Amino acid sequence: MSNKNTIRRRRKKYRTSGLCAVVIGAIALFVMAALVICYLVFGKGKEPVHKQLPPIDINVKLLEVNPYSRPGIALKKVKGIVVHYTANPGTDAMANRNYFNNLPRINEKKEKKTYVSSHFVVGIEGEIVQCIPTSEMSYASNGRNSDTVSIECCHKRKNGKFTEQTYQSLVDLTVYLCAKYDLTEQDVIRHYDVTGKNCPKYFVEHEEAWQRFLSDVAVGISRLEPVK
Repeated sequence: MSNKNTIRRRRKKYRTSGLCAVVIGAIALFVMAALVICYLVFGKGKEPVHKQLPPIDINVKLLEVNPYSRPGIALKKVKGIVVHYTANPGTDAMANRNYFNNLPRINEKKEKKTYVSSHFVVGIEGEIVQCIPTSEMSYASNGRNSDTVSIECCHKRKNGKFTEQTYQSLVDLTVYLCAKYDLTEQDVIRHYDVTGKNCPKYFVEHEEAWQRFLSDVAVGISRLEPVK
């Protein structure tokens, strides 16, 4: 009798173990299925939604390759956009572009060389001049030169406030660049945010104006059609 009881106990134990294995397997399959569903639903939502590039008028006047303003160094990836102001009241976009281009000659007479440039300059009348290809680095944003596109903005007065034409072109250009590189308004910063420099002056001294600008960029991006 003892042998029969032992055999029954063993059979019961095996049946229980088998049932546990089945239950554990079912739970594992359920968890895996849940993870797959979460990835499909939430994971895909995090992928960038490519937007149609909006029309924009850009006057391409590239600088000559030189050590002081267009070094010809490639940008591996654009991760942000940096907004600047020229700090030269009353000057236009082409004047600032020409200054960048003339730095090799200007630096001949200087012991301490100047290294400065920008991918784009937005003028007082809203004109946009491109100085450097967005595939190359500019000398504008210090530690963020290697992964950002820079925009210099002209202004009439020392307070650095942009005209409505300059402002609207800055919004349009920023929206265009965000669409081109799958960025959002959260990837747009001021020179101030990199180094603490008072640039662009009006946007640093008037935080509400900066927040309004970011809001206008966000609205502009939201109006773009997705790429099909």
